[in-house]
Amino acid sequence: MSQGSPGDWAPLDPTPGPPAPAPPFVHELHLSRLQRVKFCLLGALLAPIRVLLAFIVLFLLWPFAWLQVAGLTEEQLQEPITGWRKTVCHNGVLGLSRLLFFLLGFLRIRVRGQRATRLQAPVLVAAPHSTFFDPIVLLPCDLPKVVSRAENLSVPVIGALLRFNQAILVSRHDPASRRRVVEEVRRRATSGGKWPQVLFFPEGTCSNKKALLKFKPGAFIAGVPVQPVLIRYPNSLDTTSWAWRGPGVLKVLWLTASQPCSIVDVEFLPVYRPSPEESRDPTLYANNVQRVMAQALGIPATECEFVGSLPVIVVGRLKVALEPQLWELGKVLRKAGLSPGCADTGAEPGRSRMISQEEFARQLQLSDPQMVAGAFSYFQQDASGLVDFRDVTLALAALDGSRNLEELTCLAFELFAEEQAEAPGRLLYKDGFSTILHLLLGSPRPAAVALHAELCQAGPRQGLSLCQFQEFSLHHPLHGKLFSTYLRPSQTPDAPSQTPDASSPGSTPALANGTVQAPKQKGD
Repeated sequence: MSQGSPGDWAPLDPTPGPPAPAPPFVHELHLSRLQRVKFCLLGALLAPIRVLLAFIVLFLLWPFAWLQVAGLTEEQLQEPITGWRKTVCHNGVLGLSRLLFFLLGFLRIRVRGQRATRLQAPVLVAAPHSTFFDPIVLLPCDLPKVVSRAENLSVPVIGALLRFNQAILVSRHDPASRRRVVEEVRRRATSGGKWPQVLFFPEGTCSNKKALLKFKPGAFIAGVPVQPVLIRYPNSLDTTSWAWRGPGVLKVLWLTASQPCSIVDVEFLPVYRPSPEESRDPTLYANNVQRVMAQALGIPATECEFVGSLPVIVVGRLKVALEPQLWELGKVLRKAGLSPGCADTGAEPGRSRMISQEEFARQLQLSDPQMVAGAFSYFQQDASGLVDFRDVTLALAALDGSRNLEELTCLAFELFAEEQAEAPGRLLYKDGFSTILHLLLGSPRPAAVALHAELCQAGPRQGLSLCQFQEFSLHHPLHGKLFSTYLRPSQTPDAPSQTPDASSPGSTPALANGTVQAPKQKGD
């Protein structure tokens, strides 16, 4: 399979063959008996001392970070800091940071290639982003400026270090904040070397190093040259990966601190200078840099990404959730003693009926407020906090399992298809189509809308008939198999959750089923 092909990590019918690697959101750490004994001994002796000393050094960083910005106004902080503050505090933080990682077991940082100057490449892009230890890459880069969540300002010591760094802060919940970040990145990147370089982790979240996630365009919006930076941890046992599903932060920290020696390879690739087309199109620019870095790493460049807090994989021209959140709703309902097939939904086909959380509880006969809130949050809410009862009807029908796929897709069409204005009959337009795929497959709505437009290109109308919709969902060579494996798993919904294996098209097992843990996004 070529790097970045649309079928990467696509869930299809299982076929015989060797097990394929896990998707980049999943990291499984398998220890032999000898390794478990080794980590028990070193974890009891080495890890406590290392972690304690590292925390002491972390708090020693605070005075240097505070001193650099003490007494400066917000207007003064809009320009790069110079003079004695820069010399004393910068060198102090750089030295203590290296000591911090050394104490945690990162005894060697091997650097390859030549770091470009700020005039040659105002922006650095580092990948793969796989762990909270990745900030170690700042050391050979001479502490460049970073982009971080605004919420991190409230974290003790970390907030002080972000102010010291004059980091660009973004709030993921404020669109206006993102616009300001874009303007600030462009201002610094085009300052002609006045500002230090800005470092991005363009994947935006952590993976297991097996593939590159889709690059976000933020680092490429300014259209200036960037220097790719590769991060490798060439240790015999991967204890550093901190993926969406895998060891938690304490286990990763403890196991890594228990390693006698951890090595980090930092490789500076040649500066990537964008073409005129790439300068005008940040997404194209990001995709091309992603492919260059993936080729240098020898791993796939995929379209996998996080949408909100949900990991999404690519199946043909469609994006689907890594795990079916529909089962999470089923878990809540079963815990409340409610069978989805017993709920009297009574939604009217083709007509939306918006209901509140209180009416939702009455219709489903739920009394526990926590369970009501958990089940209600699964559905898309409008500005008034109401949900469309058709969404509830379709989700419950899918969970009930008494309908076969043909009946289920027919019900979905009947619920969301609309009357044609110019001719008799009903068609499924983009809003209804995207709602169905979002409910059943967890597909982001923009991806579903784009697929709907492609499906409608074969005909003169902007909607799908029932036959066309069922041809897509039941008989399409790729998406039809997706529906059959995602909505009709081989195990019961109470079975342990599994993760889809990654493979080329036509050779990947069915997606996960069963109880789904709450998503947790791990990133900056």
